[in-house]
Formats: sequence, structure tokens, C-alpha cells
Amino acid sequence: LQLVESGGGLVQPGGSLRLSCAASGSTFAFSAIGWFRQYPGNEPEAVSCISSGGGTTMYRDSVKGRFTISRDNAKNMVYLQMNSLRPDDTATYYCGGDLRDYCAQHILGPARDYDGWGQGTQVTVSS
Repeated sequence: LQLVESGGGLVQPGGSLRLSCAASGSTFAFSAIGWFRQYPGNEPEAVSCISSGGGTTMYRDSVKGRFTISRDNAKNMVYLQMNSLRPDDTATYYCGGDLRDYCAQHILGPARDYDGWGQGTQVTVSS
């Protein structure tokens, strides 16, 4: 599984962005997909995940009610709609795949549970 992130940019506080994660490889439909973000000098932190079938989604507390993850298995795409963005959302965002599909068990796991990382996409929230 290989993933490529896109959709980042500069947005004012309170604004919105939609990140996209494009997948290639035969295991996409069987993999949970997670979005992670990384601040400079820090380890990646889990933001959200969606199970392979899309029936289970998980969010870290700080983004609940503001971010929505979705997937289109026919297009091999996963999206992260980010609304009401705040300066502390500023980070590089990555998506990863988990063939064990821990997200289906309501587990928002760490980055080490995922692979297939892309180059990331930068999100900057600033006025």
C-alpha cells in the first residue's frame, strides 16, 4: 500500500480545508486508514482513523466535532474534512494504512501500527 497526501495549505483561523489521501495497491480496501499530524521535533500523533469498510471512525478529542474522515473505496481515496481550524492544528499531516484494521475495533492506534506513508501535506492556520 502506498499513500499520497494532498490538500494542505494556509488558512485563517475558523477556516476549512479538505485533505485527500490517494492510495495505490491491492490492500487498500482491506486496510484501515489513519490520519496523523506531526509538529516539528515531535512524534506523529493520531488524528483520526476509518475502518476498512468505513463503518467505524475514531477521532482524537481535540478534533471531535470539527474534523470528519471519510473514504471512497471505489476511488481508493480517503478524505479529512477539517472545519473550524485553529492555530494549534498547524502541522504536517500524513495518512497511513493498517491492514490489521485496528480502527474497526475502535482503536485509534499510534503511528507504528500504520505504514505506506506519503510525503505529507502542510497545514498552516494563521491570520
